[in-house]
Amino acid sequence: MLQLIYVFAFTVLAFLAVGNMIRNLMTLGMDAQRSSSRSPYRQRMMGVPHPELLDDQGNLVDEPFLVMRSINVDDARVQLDALYKSSPGATNDEE
Repeated sequence: MLQLIYVFAFTVLAFLAVGNMIRNLMTLGMDAQRSSSRSPYRQRMMGVPHPELLDDQGNLVDEPFLVMRSINVDDARVQLDALYKSSPGATNDEE
């Protein structure tokens, strides 16, 4: 009998939690659809770029920040071995 009460209680709690989640999502969706003209603080924040996107003079940087190229595993291993061997604490023993 006690197990049935627990199952019923947790079922009710689960339905309340899901209902609350749906209401919060609907509220969030309605807030996102509203125009941002009601909040001057939000407009001010939207117009200011992140400091990492600016150069020393305060101009926006148009170049890519990260350029990756594809290399195979052997080339990567050779480059890592060269870095390791050139490090200050590395030994010159070949295995």
